[in-house]
Amino acid sequence: MKKSSKILFAIAIMMGVLMNAQAQAPYKNGIGVTVGNSQALSFKTFAGNHFAIQVDLGTKYIVTDGRFRNLDLSGVNIWTLELNPNFMFEGHLAGGLYGLVGVGASIGYSWSTLHYNGFFGTLYSRSDFGKCGANGIFGLEYKFKAPVALQFDFRPGYGCLFAERYDAHYFDWSVNLGVHYTF
Repeated sequence: MKKSSKILFAIAIMMGVLMNAQAQAPYKNGIGVTVGNSQALSFKTFAGNHFAIQVDLGTKYIVTDGRFRNLDLSGVNIWTLELNPNFMFEGHLAGGLYGLVGVGASIGYSWSTLHYNGFFGTLYSRSDFGKCGANGIFGLEYKFKAPVALQFDFRPGYGCLFAERYDAHYFDWSVNLGVHYTF
């Protein structure tokens, strides 16, 4: 109980610091790419002085530690194609540096191809899943004097892969570097 209270208190302090910053939004819109655990096209817009919405559409490579109902598929390599909208509070820290904190969700399609050696040679098995999840987002953004912004963020979260008779739950995370052309 004490640990969760401390975490909630720390999040409340971070939100307060970001919301009390007196600076305007660093730009109105940005379009670019995100690389890291996710490779995505990215669009970011400010709906107010501190409220930003960022939508990423791209692929992510995950290694699940989840357990399916009938199978233990720990360490399986899975690709996802997903849409990841994030809602963030962003506040000015110093110079062109901004801090951001928020929440997001993901929805998409996932597939995995297993290769294993059998009696008659290499065997292949493909599995297709739906994907949904929720994530937090914490990071820093630097707005240059030129129309360019760099964003470094960490997105811890929950992911679920699901099919007709199977589902897998796992810790879904990513560390990303984004580059946006701002206008």
